[in-house]
Amino acid sequence: MTKTPPSPRATQRVEQAAIAAARAVFESLPGRLLLFTLVFVMLAQLLIFLPLAAQFRTNWLTDQAETAFIAALAADVAEGGTLGDMEVSELLEASDAVAVARETEGRNELVLQGGPIDAPLIVADLRSEAWARRISAAAGTFISSGNRFLRIIANPQARPEDTIDVIVPEMALREDLIAYSASLFQLSLFIAIVTGILLYVTLLYAFVRPMRQLAADMASFQQDPMDPKRAIVPENRKDEIGEAQRALAAMQEDVRTALKQRERLAALGSAVSKINHDLRNVLASAQLVSDRLVSFEDERVRKMGARMVRAVGRGIRLTEATLQYGKAEESPPQPVPLDLRGALDEAAADAMATESEGAGLWVNVIEEGTIIQADPDHVHRIFLNLFRNALQAMTAVEAELKLAVKSGEEDGYIRIEVEDAGPGLHAKARENLFQPFTSSTRREGTGLGLSTARELARAHGGDIVLVRTGEDGTVFAVTLPKAE
Repeated sequence: MTKTPPSPRATQRVEQAAIAAARAVFESLPGRLLLFTLVFVMLAQLLIFLPLAAQFRTNWLTDQAETAFIAALAADVAEGGTLGDMEVSELLEASDAVAVARETEGRNELVLQGGPIDAPLIVADLRSEAWARRISAAAGTFISSGNRFLRIIANPQARPEDTIDVIVPEMALREDLIAYSASLFQLSLFIAIVTGILLYVTLLYAFVRPMRQLAADMASFQQDPMDPKRAIVPENRKDEIGEAQRALAAMQEDVRTALKQRERLAALGSAVSKINHDLRNVLASAQLVSDRLVSFEDERVRKMGARMVRAVGRGIRLTEATLQYGKAEESPPQPVPLDLRGALDEAAADAMATESEGAGLWVNVIEEGTIIQADPDHVHRIFLNLFRNALQAMTAVEAELKLAVKSGEEDGYIRIEVEDAGPGLHAKARENLFQPFTSSTRREGTGLGLSTARELARAHGGDIVLVRTGEDGTVFAVTLPKAE
């Protein structure tokens, strides 16, 4: 039955699948590790290749010299003391030589000769050849054509006092050196593969698999952080992976705790929102009763009514501020080019109208044409809060009602300093600055004004900081991006 050869399209699909599989392997961490191991082992073998080749050449030359010495000894014991052409040819062929000479007891003699030498002659004196010379000679053998002859000069091991001088074709050395290099390459490749596989398996089980498991635990936790079953259980490891597992476990616990708190706060906010209407009705009724108490002729009743009016008013303001703060996060700013001087004039006018009935000194020294890139509504709220806080602080101590603003540039931002003539912030207010419900300087205040203002400023990439405070007043600095 004739077998149908695969179609070119099927062959192409197989090749593409093989390429994709190889790419997937070598793009993974274990695959890269295996590749790097192979490359580095082969590079290490290349670094020691020339010294090994030089040693192989020296051993080869030494063997040739010893073989030639034995041939010379064979010539000494020939019958009749002389050799015929056939015997000389056989001895030279056995020693792979062209000519053999010997120096013994001060006499130089040509023992064997096969004919004239009509090619370049390279001298290799093994008695004094240095390592650098051996390495360069080995390299020269690789790049030569092999048509040269080598003159080997050495001291035989059997008679160190003698000197053997033999001439051999370089081609034989070159062929043996190439064969040795090929076997050395195969051995190096085998060592590299075995070493790479051992390292691959070791690191795969010792490092890569735990790291993959760590990544899988993180992905699983991300899907449902509130599920306790998805929490990582750290192993009792003392290395960096163990530290990472313990750090991840601690982080997961912190995230889970934060999410639980968030759920509780959300539930609390929902509950407060539901009772808002009823609470406001209760406070409104209490306010009506307190207003009637103020109209009584009895002085004590009127005082008690006035105190009740102030207490109910504080309760209403605190409830409204709490509900406002508990709403969803502020909408992101919609920055547009905005005239800073005009925006501050408008915010100051609104603040003075509500807090000081229009009275007070307003000093705006910001230059005309100063343009910022910000959301107009957010900017108005930022400075309205700052101005109202300042006016309320000054009114509380019956100080001069004065607000002043000035500006400067720093690193692409406009820095606006707001200065008042109040008594300064007390120590507790400075410690809890910008913290909701704790940073107010007034008993009926909520401390939400500064917190909200800073949140809006940071949404623009800027900030609000306290520059200084004291008996001569308080200065806040607001940074907002400058229009391009």
